[in-house]
Order: sequence, then structure tokens, then C-alpha cells
Amino acid sequence: MAALHSSSPVSILLLALLLNACGPAVNRYALIDASLRAGDTHRADAIVEQAQKEYGAKNQVLYRMDRGMTLHLARRYEESTAVLDKAEQEVEQLYTRRVSTQVKAFLYNDSELPFEGAAYEQIMLNVVKALNYAVAGNVQEALVEARRVDHRLNVLADQTEGTPDAYRDDGLARYLSGVLFEAAGEFNDAFIAYRKAHEAYLAARSWSRTPIPPMLRTDLLRITDILHLTDEHAQYRQAFADVSWQPAADRQQLAQVVVVSYNGRAPRKEDHFLDLPISLDALRLVLLTKAAIGPQSNTREARATESLFYGLNGRIVRVALPRLVPQKTAIAYEQVSLVGADGSYNAPSELVQDLSALAAKHFSDQYNALAVKAVARAAIKYAAAEGIARGARAAAGRDTAGQLVALLVGSLAKALAISTEEADKRVWRTLPDEIQIARLWVPPGSYELRVRSIGKSGSPIGHEIVHPVTLQSGETKFFAELALP
Repeated sequence: MAALHSSSPVSILLLALLLNACGPAVNRYALIDASLRAGDTHRADAIVEQAQKEYGAKNQVLYRMDRGMTLHLARRYEESTAVLDKAEQEVEQLYTRRVSTQVKAFLYNDSELPFEGAAYEQIMLNVVKALNYAVAGNVQEALVEARRVDHRLNVLADQTEGTPDAYRDDGLARYLSGVLFEAAGEFNDAFIAYRKAHEAYLAARSWSRTPIPPMLRTDLLRITDILHLTDEHAQYRQAFADVSWQPAADRQQLAQVVVVSYNGRAPRKEDHFLDLPISLDALRLVLLTKAAIGPQSNTREARATESLFYGLNGRIVRVALPRLVPQKTAIAYEQVSLVGADGSYNAPSELVQDLSALAAKHFSDQYNALAVKAVARAAIKYAAAEGIARGARAAAGRDTAGQLVALLVGSLAKALAISTEEADKRVWRTLPDEIQIARLWVPPGSYELRVRSIGKSGSPIGHEIVHPVTLQSGETKFFAELALP
């Protein structure tokens, strides 16, 4: 396999063309993660902002999703909302995408389609916007987003009707809506939202990896007591017989703190290539090439080299499929404390959304269709390259120099058909792995809010977050914190 190290002008030219087709190997997300782990949220946001052109015209929704989240983490809530508003508007416009773009994507790769996000990512646009308003103290505007979420989820339910196991509702979005409605004193809407959250968690229990949060049970008992819904209250008392709860009357003079914790990083996607030889010689070439390149075979440079030699052989088809790579957090929960002059109050956070499970669900539901499309696309591209090669040979006739040019043209066409095969790896990666919520009711007064991450081993990990907070009677204050130890 010495040929792999060939430095002939033809090899160099082909390799340069193939590397250019692959595009620059820029891993901005590694820089973003490093900044977030260092606690430098403003630097993380600057990295996204400076990369807007690198995202490209097709990925402006993804850029705005990433930017909206980094702005949110940097506590620049108004700017975050403005960016996410634009993302939401662009998603609506993409419902009428052009047929020509679909055709181009089929012949090249799915990354040619404008990114509009999965259904759960579109729901998260409104969830993050609602939290922007809530943390900034504007509960009424947060309720506007809660109502938009309700509309989106109703549309989603209609679109997935007849598919019982589909993602058709969102426990987090419903639960957060309930918390917001209750904070605003809109108890009827709070009850509806809490009830829908309970139903959503139940419906998704086979794949969501998110049990019904224990606090949701107490919320349903409390809200039905407030509204004097005797029958519903009795049903929940029976269903949640082991749950202790505090009637609303006991909390009338108390204040509430709601802490939303973003734990870890969302999953990423990477290419998974299947190089399919259609002759015995091609099989030998694939095996020898893989053995020679070794463990670095998934780099852009290695793939370009493979494409070059596969193109020279001409009997290999490459299929590119995405592979979902989880990035699970080491955090089990947050211990949230309010420490005041008269004592301290503590509560653990509870899991309300496993975004990695949502991503895996979407990936699983789409995979078969993606695989069929990828195989068909690779076959068509191979056939087209083969047609170019035959046409070049026919045009060259018996002329020796012409035959050499024809060989070069045919090999280049086949190499490009292989090298341009790439899976669609786009996903909203600045989202967390999990979202947890803690709620504490305390007497009004001045406190120190402390948030400490507890690892799965039961020991504290990372740094403790501390905020001063002053609470009035009946007031609810929201906090959002990133935990990325």
C-alpha cells in the first residue's frame, strides 16, 4: 500500500479537490464546550457569533438556536429572545421549501437542505424564550410563550395522529407552563397544564427515560385543592396515596424560588460510512486501505485519501449514515438551598427532561427513511459517475493520450461521488443533556441561594453557585443555571 503515500501531481491535484469538497475541519463546539466548562459563557457566545458565516446560509436556524442558547447562558435574556424569535420565524418559512433544494440534497447529501430542527428542538425554542422572560421577572411574557407552546403541541398531536409511540407532547413544556400559570395566579390554566404534563410523561415513559417528577404529583393535589375540584382531587389522592403534600392555604404567605438546571451537553452526530465493494478486487482494496490508514480512518484527510483510491478502482459505493453519540452528564441532581438568618431550606432538583432521550427517539424514528435515501442516493451517484467514465472513454476513442485523460476523468468522477457522500450531522448541540427543576417555598426575606451539583456517586462535583436573593410574600423568582463540571 505504498501508493497511499504517492506524491505524483495527479494524486496531489485529486487530493486537493477532495479535501476542498469535504470543507474545513472546524470544531467550534469543542471551543464552546471548553469555554462553558471554564464558566466563560460570554466567550462561548462570542465563538458562536463569530462563526455565523461558517454556519452558512442553509444553517441560519441552527446558528440562531446555538446563539440563542449561549446568550441565555450568558444571562443576556433580551438578546437571546430576539435571536430565537428569528429562528422561529425562519422555521415557519421553511415549511414551504423549494423542490429544487430537495433534489440537490438527494443527489449530494442531506446537509444541502435548510436546517429547521427536529420537532423537540422547535418546542425548545419556546421553552428557552419562556425561561428568558421568567428569569428576567416578566412572567406575563413568559405566559405568551407557554400559549405558543400549547399551540405547537396541538399541531404536533394532529400531525402524529395514528402513531401512538410518536413524540406528540412534551412533559417539560407542559410542566413549565403549569409553574408559570400558577405563579401568575391563573390556576385553571395551571391545572390544565399540570394534567397535560402528567399525561405526556405517562405517554412517553417507554422511551423518554424521564419518570413522572414527584413534585408534579404534589402540584396536581395542591391545584385541585385550590380549585375545589373534588372529584379530580379524590382521584389524585387515590393514585398518589404515598405522596405527602401541603395545601395551598399553608403557603399563602410564602415566596417561591424555581431553579432550572441545565446538566451536561446534548448528544452530537458523526458520520458512519459503509464502503460497499461490488467486485472482489474492490473488496481487497477496501480491506487493504482500511488496514493501512488504521484508526484514523474517520478523519477528513483519511476519507479523502480513501476516496482517491476507491475512485481509481471504480467499483466501490460509499453510503454515509449519521450516528448519534450521547454525552451523558455525570450529575445525578442539584442540591438547592436557601440560607437565611432564621435557617435554611433545601430541596433536590428533579429530572423534567432528558434531551438525549428525545434526540435518540427522533433519530430512531427517522433512521430507516435516512438509510433508504442514503443507499438510493449513493447508487444514483455511482451510476452517474460510471456514465461519465464511459462517455469519456467513448469520446477518447483509440487515442492513447485521450484514453489517459478519460481514465483520469472517470476516476475523478467516481472519487467525487464517494467523497461528497456525507451524513446530515446537524443538531442543536448547545442544549443540555438533561434539564432538572427544584422548587422551594420559604418565608419572605433575604437569603443566599446555593446550588451544588451531586454526582451519581453521591458526592458533590463542580463548583457551588451562590446568589443573593430577596423574596416578597407571594412572589416567585426563577433562576437558570448551567452545570457542566
